[in-house]
Amino acid sequence: MGQITLTAKIQIYPDDEQKELLIRTRKAYTDGLNFVSDIVYNSHNLCENDLSRELYPTLRERFGLKSQQSQSVIKRVLSSYKTIQTHEHGWIRPSFKKDQYELVWDRDAAFYKGRLISVNTVRKRIKVPYSVKGYEQYFNNPKYKLGTAKLIIKHGKYYLHVPVTCNVEEPDLVKAQTVVGIDRGLRFIVTTYDSDGKCSFVNGRSITQKRRQYVRIRKRLQKKHTASARRRLRAIGNKEHRWMSDVNHCISKGLVESYPAGTLFVLEDLSGIQEATAKVKRKNRYTMCSWSYFDLEQKLIYKARLKGSIVIKVDPHYTSQRCPICGYTDKGNRDKKKHIFICQSCGYRSNDDRIGGMNLCRLGIEQANALVPGTVAGGV
Repeated sequence: MGQITLTAKIQIYPDDEQKELLIRTRKAYTDGLNFVSDIVYNSHNLCENDLSRELYPTLRERFGLKSQQSQSVIKRVLSSYKTIQTHEHGWIRPSFKKDQYELVWDRDAAFYKGRLISVNTVRKRIKVPYSVKGYEQYFNNPKYKLGTAKLIIKHGKYYLHVPVTCNVEEPDLVKAQTVVGIDRGLRFIVTTYDSDGKCSFVNGRSITQKRRQYVRIRKRLQKKHTASARRRLRAIGNKEHRWMSDVNHCISKGLVESYPAGTLFVLEDLSGIQEATAKVKRKNRYTMCSWSYFDLEQKLIYKARLKGSIVIKVDPHYTSQRCPICGYTDKGNRDKKKHIFICQSCGYRSNDDRIGGMNLCRLGIEQANALVPGTVAGGV
């Protein structure tokens, strides 16, 4: 049994008065965080009880925070210091620059009758309408546990980002009835080949064109050297990141939903992809090496686990050079320019991306059969 944590994004619709209260609460909460952070940095005191006795009255009176909000501020600062000490092994003061507000679910924020959410502020609790498109299954279900939400204000819109934790059964590799090899690339973002002999492609042409468009816009803005150009560059970067994340979400969702529970998905282990960057010409590095394959991988892993499937990673070496029919491996088998694979030994011919999917599928079958021979249906 394992755990998966997702983030449900709930959009809320406060009126003007409620917006003012939320903004004021977020500012007071952040000011409280920085105040407590200064005290801890100077005193080196990480005892929650001591800090509560010393700082609780000030947080209430000076910053106007309510009781639970004051305790939440202290816990949040201590958590930041302990995380820093774990990784940095020293005293570094965390600075809370952007306004933020964390709400413990069912205490500072909770569902209320009539499609409303009750949210605590520095003055009173407010009841705001909300929508949870795409996240309905996570609420009012004992299988899912809601954690501490964050108030997000973006482009004039208000959201509560709520972590949702659920327990899932760890998939068993030896029980996989379908194996799917997934080759990732640029011409085809994803090429799949399964143990039933079915192959599919996700064309990457439109994605490549859009990324080149972003490159042209960035180059034009970088030449201006103005403050407005720098702001525009940041906005373009954020927009491209959101777009890439959405594409990966759609691809991973489509893959998982195309196969039954218990499917074994096989990916190349691309942990060494940064070393490959040095072998690519500088002018081509963005196009060749910047797609977020790791993000796609992570999305596929958690979506597969939620459905009861499993994802494994295998050694990527020679998956595009090895003949899936006779096993002959040679660099000359693949013509990268023509995207054709022709085995120099047996003459087997196919699309080179399809060959990658076939070899990954075979490696997955071999791993499963190594544990319990004959458990995986089909073959390459």
